[in-house]
Amino acid sequence: MSFLSKINSNYKPKRLAVKLNAKGEQFVIKEHPWVFSNNIVKINDGAKTGDLAIVFSKNKNRVIGLGLYDANSPIRIKMLHSSLEKAEINADFFHHKIEEAYHKRSDLLKTNTTSYRLLFGENDGFPGLIADVYNKVLVVKIYSEIWLPYLEPILKSLQEVSNADTVVIRLSRGLQQSKNHQLKDGDVVFGILENEVVQFIEHGVQFSANVIKGHKTGYFLDHRYNRKRVGELSKNKTVLDVFSYAGGFSVHALFHGAKSVTSLDISKQALEIAYQNGKLNAYKGKHVTIAGDAFVELKKLIKNKQTFDVVVIDPPSFAKQQSEIDLAKRKYTQLAELGVKLTAGKGLLVLASCSSRVLAQSFFDINLQVLNNQTRPFTNTLNTFHDIDHPVSFPEGAYLKCGYYQFK
Repeated sequence: MSFLSKINSNYKPKRLAVKLNAKGEQFVIKEHPWVFSNNIVKINDGAKTGDLAIVFSKNKNRVIGLGLYDANSPIRIKMLHSSLEKAEINADFFHHKIEEAYHKRSDLLKTNTTSYRLLFGENDGFPGLIADVYNKVLVVKIYSEIWLPYLEPILKSLQEVSNADTVVIRLSRGLQQSKNHQLKDGDVVFGILENEVVQFIEHGVQFSANVIKGHKTGYFLDHRYNRKRVGELSKNKTVLDVFSYAGGFSVHALFHGAKSVTSLDISKQALEIAYQNGKLNAYKGKHVTIAGDAFVELKKLIKNKQTFDVVVIDPPSFAKQQSEIDLAKRKYTQLAELGVKLTAGKGLLVLASCSSRVLAQSFFDINLQVLNNQTRPFTNTLNTFHDIDHPVSFPEGAYLKCGYYQFK
């Protein structure tokens, strides 16, 4: 079966005339990419996912934006274009946006790095679509059916702009269960994938990603800057990498001459990948792995009076929904307290969060509150956010924040 027959249901997108309430209209005018179902005042009958929503201003009846209708989401219209300037949603429109995204990454691509995020969803004008490059393999992850009618030209442009030899499709859980296409998670839709484990370089350090079975697209690219920085600060140091997953921080630390690195993660499989990623590089330090629940294992290390020169704590998102924010904040407090106890005299504690619902200022305040409540002097030397290939174009698009706390 050809790729085209897999994605093309016979459905041809319709054009919808849409009017919004005042709040929804302000969202569009301010170029926010989301329009919620309760913002819609008027729309054609029989609207279907993938239809082109043409948003008219309530009073002057002029077009203020274009988006894609999503019948399966409370974010009912994902905006593609918010402007009074005319635009036609076609292959050229998408190609131009992809080229724009690529040029935003130009400084990163001048470094010794062969992995990057080419499309960061809404932030690059592609709501519900991610495109990551690992060496010559492009991995496109789709989170919404809105893209099915437009996928062919988008994939073609992504492949051309990135100059990838191979294109792999990854699907969200919802899309894996959809009956509106015949794509499978992990389908190779362009070129040949000789090995599902693809090697790539991150600032001179060798890594690998399983582009078929790995989380998301196979690896987490967003912490690239922090991994490099922590690596450079780890020479001749003992390092603890908590929630290490595939060993991003661990491998950079080993590469830059850490005396010993301990990678801690609940997944034995992830730790094996971390160990193998380390082995792709030459290093002299010792690499130890601990499999288990981070909160339990950190308490064990404290009980055994173990400390480390550099402690990195980078947990998964603790607040997937609004109701989990308070619990997330308690967990961040706990981790900061445990981290302080595990950081040696004159050591460095690095605390990160990828929970978008816990705002950066709130996260940094939690860390400072914990650190100010203990007696050791410290300096908050740096706060960092997204790397260059994860640009933020609207408030909810920001999720990553990382604080560096140097004890004196």
